[in-house]
Amino acid sequence: MTTLDIRGLRLRLPGAARPVLDGVDLSVDASETVALVGESGSGKSLTSRTVLRLLPKGAATEGRVEVAGDDVLTMNAKQLRKLRTQTAAMVFQDPRAAINPLRRIGDFLTESARLNKLMTAAEADTRAVELLDAVGLSADLMRRYPGQLSGGMLQRVMIAAALMGDPRLLLADEPTTALDVTSQAEVVTLLADLRERFGTGLLFVTHDLGLAAAISDRVYVMYAGRIVETGPSESIFARPRHPYTRALLASTPSLDTPQGRLTAIDGQPPDLRQELHGCPFAPRCPLATEVCTTEAPQSTSAPGEPAHTAACHHADRLAREAADV
Repeated sequence: MTTLDIRGLRLRLPGAARPVLDGVDLSVDASETVALVGESGSGKSLTSRTVLRLLPKGAATEGRVEVAGDDVLTMNAKQLRKLRTQTAAMVFQDPRAAINPLRRIGDFLTESARLNKLMTAAEADTRAVELLDAVGLSADLMRRYPGQLSGGMLQRVMIAAALMGDPRLLLADEPTTALDVTSQAEVVTLLADLRERFGTGLLFVTHDLGLAAAISDRVYVMYAGRIVETGPSESIFARPRHPYTRALLASTPSLDTPQGRLTAIDGQPPDLRQELHGCPFAPRCPLATEVCTTEAPQSTSAPGEPAHTAACHHADRLAREAADV
């Protein structure tokens, strides 16, 4: 069953010459983890925030964003409140910025459930203790303050808070960025376990391809507000069909193949103040030809892999090269 279904999403911001999100199609099924990857500024976080309609002032949207069959973009204030407290929830990048340092952890966990009358105060406390246990934390943290917890513990608290309303969709926006490597691994393992236990669909937003490979069933690669490649994780990482995906993989350090200087992607992402013509990655792409600068590529499927698509004029060439390696 599809938990999140985004179709033809366009998002414009005041002062931008082109859409920040341009025709995004994306879906997440129940009990599935989908990774949304790309460089900073590619539109990943805005995509996840649009699902809860947490948008900048003056933003204009087109298309459909359906969560559990309901279109978020047409919801009124009451429907949005229900969506954010019962149907979908978000885990943000920095837990210290999301939790009031002057309030106890127990108050933070139970506040939404109590204010929205989802359960009594006693029921909310019981639920909070159960979720703390589910994320590997003890009940005595209910009386502690955020400053008494480590970053990894606070992120676990954030995950517990997100699960208070039994959401069908969990949005994790760079949830491991502020954590050390050990805590990152613990949080990723925890999210995978909770997805299985609660049957929650998970959209995992990250710039870390290693984390995406470790946790996701499918991957969407985003560049300049567009989905440029998507497919099963194994296929994406083994046989990338878009030069941007291949460049991201090449710039990721590996312990298996020690190397000197890391490979970098030349150039800069396109400026929002300028219109795009042709493929948005063309100015930075080593394979770009004249057609790349004049015609926007359409997504095509890989031979024998209908679920693996890429928007590139040279997608088949890259697939053949990957197969020959």
